[in-house]
Amino acid sequence: MFQLFRSFLPLHNPIGFGATDFIELELAALLLLLMAVHAGLGALARRLAERTGWCMLALAILPIALRLAMLAQSPVPTPNGSDEFSHLLAADTLRHFRLANPPHPLHRFFETTFVLQEPTYSSIFPIGQGIALALGRLIFGLPWAGVLLSVAALCALTYWMLRPWTTPGWALVGGLLTAIQFGPLRYWMNTYWGGAVSAAGGCLVFGSLPRLRERCRTRDAILLGIGIGMQLLTRPFECVLMVAAVILFFLPSLRGRQDWRKIARVAGVAALTILPAAGLTLLQNKQVTGNWTTLPYMLSRYQYGVPTTFTFQPNPSPHRELTAGQQLNYEEQSATHGNGPETVGAYAKRFAARARFYRFFFLPPLYLALPFFLMCLRRWRFVWVALALAAFSLGTNFYPYFYPHYIAAATCLFVLAAVIGLERLSRVSIRGYAAGREAAQLLVLLCAAQFLFWYGFHLFANTNASTAILQYDAWDDVNHGDSEGRLAVHSRLAQAPGKQLVLVRYWPQHRFQEWVQNAADIDKAQIVWALDRGAAGDETLRHYYPDRTVWLLEPDARPPRLAPYRPVPPPEPELPKEPREKPSPVMNGIQLLPVQ
Repeated sequence: MFQLFRSFLPLHNPIGFGATDFIELELAALLLLLMAVHAGLGALARRLAERTGWCMLALAILPIALRLAMLAQSPVPTPNGSDEFSHLLAADTLRHFRLANPPHPLHRFFETTFVLQEPTYSSIFPIGQGIALALGRLIFGLPWAGVLLSVAALCALTYWMLRPWTTPGWALVGGLLTAIQFGPLRYWMNTYWGGAVSAAGGCLVFGSLPRLRERCRTRDAILLGIGIGMQLLTRPFECVLMVAAVILFFLPSLRGRQDWRKIARVAGVAALTILPAAGLTLLQNKQVTGNWTTLPYMLSRYQYGVPTTFTFQPNPSPHRELTAGQQLNYEEQSATHGNGPETVGAYAKRFAARARFYRFFFLPPLYLALPFFLMCLRRWRFVWVALALAAFSLGTNFYPYFYPHYIAAATCLFVLAAVIGLERLSRVSIRGYAAGREAAQLLVLLCAAQFLFWYGFHLFANTNASTAILQYDAWDDVNHGDSEGRLAVHSRLAQAPGKQLVLVRYWPQHRFQEWVQNAADIDKAQIVWALDRGAAGDETLRHYYPDRTVWLLEPDARPPRLAPYRPVPPPEPELPKEPREKPSPVMNGIQLLPVQ
C-alpha cells in the first residue's frame, strides 16, 4: 500500500489518487479490518476482561511489543533536552547508591541547564523518574527500558483503576485506549521526560478510592499511600492537588462517628505508606542542597533564575554568573512569565490557550463521547471526577508553562470520562433500536483505526509516502533519523580509542539544545563534555585530563562539526628593535649630511 502511492499528486501515482483519497481509502480499509476482528474476537475479549491478572499482563505487554516492533525505523531514543539529561543524571546518581554527587573542582566547565554544580553536582528534579530510569539500567542495562516498563505499568493499572468504576468490558476498552493513546507514538514512551510514572501513581490512587468506600480494606489503603508517594517523588506540587481530590472524594461519606473512624484508619495506613517517599524527599533535599526543606528545584531557581516561579510570584533573579546559554534560557522563561501582576483576565487567557494541549489525552473520536459523560453528572461520583480534573487543570494554570506530563496523575480520570461517555452512549436507543451501542463501538473502532493508520506510517518510515505525511501527525514524538546529528557524533566518539574530552563551542545564536551532558562521576566517564572557555581555560582542562583525546564540537554547524582539538599557539614574544639612524633631510634632491 505504501509503495503503491509514491506521490500524493493525482497525476503522479499509478491510479490517480490524491492525499485525501489515500487517507479515506486507508481508514476505510482499517475500519473494515477492525470490524472483522471485532466480530471474531469480541467473545474472547469479553471473557478476558473478567480475568484481571491476565488482562493486566496483556495490556502491559502490548505497548512494549508495539514500540519494539518499530526499532528498525525508530531506534532507542537519543536524549536531546535539558530535562532529559537531568533525569538521566539523577538515574546515574542513584545507580551509584547516592542522592547527590560531590562538586567537581572545575565545575565551571560543566555548567548546563537544570543541573546544580554547587553545593553538590546533582539534578534539580525529584527522583521519581530517575528511579524508573535507574531500574531500567540496572535490570536491562538501558535507561529507556525503565521508560517502557513505566508505560506498561500505566496501561495495566488503568484497567485495574477502571474496574470499580465500570464493567470489566469497558475497563478493558479503557486499557486498550490508554495503550494506543499514551504508548508507542507519544513522548511519554519516546523521551526520558517522564509522565508514565506519575500517571501510574494516579491509577493506584483513583482506583483505590471506590474500593475503599466499598470495603475499606488495608490493602487498598496501602495502594492509596503508594500512589500518593509516587506522585510526591515525581510532581510534588501536583501531589497537593491529588491529596485535595482524595479528601474531596470522602467528604460526602462522613455522616457519623463510624464513618470518621473508617476514614481515620484509612488515612493512618496511607500516611504510614507515604512515609518512605516523604523521608526520601527530605533526605534528597538535605544531601543535594544542605537543607532538609529546600528542594533542589528551589535552589536552582535561586542560583540560576530557572525554572521560573508561579505567575502570582515575581520573576526570580539569578545569584550566580550565567553562561550565554543559561542567560538565554533565563530571559526566555522570564519573558514567558511576564513582569506584570497576575490578573483574572491573564489567568483566563492562559487557561484558554492551553485547551489544545488536552488533545493529548483524547483521541479525536472520543470528543463525541464526552457530552454523554456530562449527562452522568447527576451522580456524585462523576461530579467528583469533573471536580478532580478541574483541580488539576486550574491548579497547574499558575505555571507559566504547561506540558501534559504536569497533570499526568489525572490521566486515568481523562480515560474514565471517555469510557463513561462511551458506556452511556451505548445505552441510547432510538425508537427501540440500540443505535447507541453501535455508535459507541464505531467510535472505539475509529480510535483503533486512527492509531493503526499512523502506526503503519511510523512502522514503514523509510518510504516516500510515510515521510511525506508524517509531518501532519498530531503529537508525533517518535524519533526518525538523526536530525540533530547527535547519533553521528556519538558514533564517531565511540569508535575513537581511549577516553575522550569534548569541548563544546556554541555559536552566538545557539538556543536551548544542550550538549554538555555528563555522568554522575565525571572523571571516570568514557566521554567528558565541557564548555569551551577560551584558549586559557581549555588549557586548564587539558592539563587536568592529560590522558584524554581532546575534541572540539561545534553543534550549531549543520551538520555538527566534530574535529580534533588544536590549541591556539601562544603568540611569539616580540624581540627588542635595534635603534635605527634617522635619515638625513633632503633639499632640492640633495641629501644634507649632519655637521661634524
